[in-house]
Amino acid sequence: MVAVIIVIVAIVLLVLAVVGAYNGIVRQRNQVDNGWAQIEVQLKRRADLIPNLVETVKGYAAHESGTLEAVVQARQASVSANGPAEAAAAEGPITQALGRIFALAEAYPNLKADANFRQLQEEITSTEDRVSYARQFYNDSVTSFHNRIDTFPGVVVAKFGNFPHRELFEAAPTDRDVPKVQF
Repeated sequence: MVAVIIVIVAIVLLVLAVVGAYNGIVRQRNQVDNGWAQIEVQLKRRADLIPNLVETVKGYAAHESGTLEAVVQARQASVSANGPAEAAAAEGPITQALGRIFALAEAYPNLKADANFRQLQEEITSTEDRVSYARQFYNDSVTSFHNRIDTFPGVVVAKFGNFPHRELFEAAPTDRDVPKVQF
């Protein structure tokens, strides 16, 4: 009789451990999904600000069409990106294009003095900070998720529960290059 009770208690504890591991993995997966959604929100916010910025700059620097077209193309690539890898690849060109458009303000004092341009520049800079934070949160969530599904007992539950690894939001290889500064 004691042996039967021990077996039943062991089975109950095993079931509770499996249920706890499964629920923990689901919570981590949901946190990863939430992290990615936050990145998408900030990228959309930035993409929505860019047309206004381009229109403001057009009024002052209409002959800078190459720079403005580069910004629009980078925005299109960013908007059409699916998943962390494509979004990360689109980040470099859009950051460079925005840097070029902000550099135009130095060449056009009236543009630099324009209140609308300054406000848009501040909003985009603020959004860039939010994107950076969201990327860090997402990558931290993915790392925690990977740790959960790669360690025991999560590895067993993940294998049977079909919980695949997620992509990290990594900088594109071109974003890692150190810019050359010449005087």
